[in-house]
Amino acid sequence: MAVSVRDVAAAASVSVGTVSNVLNRPDKVASETVARVHAAIAELGFVRNDAARQLRAGKSRSIGMVVLDVGNPFFTDVARGAEDRAAEAGLALLLGNSDEKAEREATYLDLFEEQRVAGVLITPVGEDLTRLDRLRRNGTPTVLVDHQADRDGFASVAVDDVAGGYLAVRHLLDTGRRHIAFVGGPHTLRQVVDRLAGARRAIAEVPGALLELVGTDALTVLQGRSAGATLRERDVTRRPEAVFAANDLLAMGVLQALTMVGDIRVPHDIALIGYDDIAFAQAAVVPLSSIRQPAALIGYTAVDLMLQASDSETDAAGESQKVLFQPELVVRESTSPAST
Repeated sequence: MAVSVRDVAAAASVSVGTVSNVLNRPDKVASETVARVHAAIAELGFVRNDAARQLRAGKSRSIGMVVLDVGNPFFTDVARGAEDRAAEAGLALLLGNSDEKAEREATYLDLFEEQRVAGVLITPVGEDLTRLDRLRRNGTPTVLVDHQADRDGFASVAVDDVAGGYLAVRHLLDTGRRHIAFVGGPHTLRQVVDRLAGARRAIAEVPGALLELVGTDALTVLQGRSAGATLRERDVTRRPEAVFAANDLLAMGVLQALTMVGDIRVPHDIALIGYDDIAFAQAAVVPLSSIRQPAALIGYTAVDLMLQASDSETDAAGESQKVLFQPELVVRESTSPAST
């Protein structure tokens, strides 16, 4: 049976109220009494029930975070940055993986609300923020992560994905490629939509350039491999000269599919660029060019915005902040100029 506060009080020959003061307001208790209570705690092996205390106080010392794919190293790094900032503030991070599924996202949000977390950080699956609106109205600071907020009421921290898509395709165009395939999906994800918009902006600057779409059901290596196989099976005259993959996991799958037979060379026959610049990009069999995002900084900043919202006197004061980082082009062997 678990040791209770009453057991500690009896062992220390003090009241339950005195034990509570020792645990929560030790400055109000004589030092000898504090020592006696702590001795009883150590002897009995008492562990305070912080969960119950936090629920009585109306909030916990935890932050809930939901990401699209915990298997993607980009989101792992985002979560690590958030965890570091949460730890600095004396908070714990509870991480959920929506797996790009709205129903799983909803399950985590329900759980976090039941646990009365101090705040929620989320990369939403779609653009319907109704459920998040309810969280915010109920007093839970909510920050959109890797997703730009288009309206007031939500704080957000993201990278300019339109600019990133533009950088990727402009780079491919500058190496002499004119027929470029965009591999990515689903198009319910804001990141995919924005990266494609940037790609189209770059294509529009070069007369005669062509951007074709090769859709995927998810941003995974397996989906990239499937898309790459589709391109590999085409007649050589119909293959694109370059591929812009919506993230590095897709790019790695495309690379595997294109090179597994050996008759297609990257970048000589088809150049390839990804997005996120995860650690594996540089370690690929052909090191991948990519668009770098400051993943850990995104997570760190998201917790900062949540803490500011928590400290604000009005609901909108902290939550209306929107931070937008700029992406960076990282050039490696996979996009060497077509003439080499």
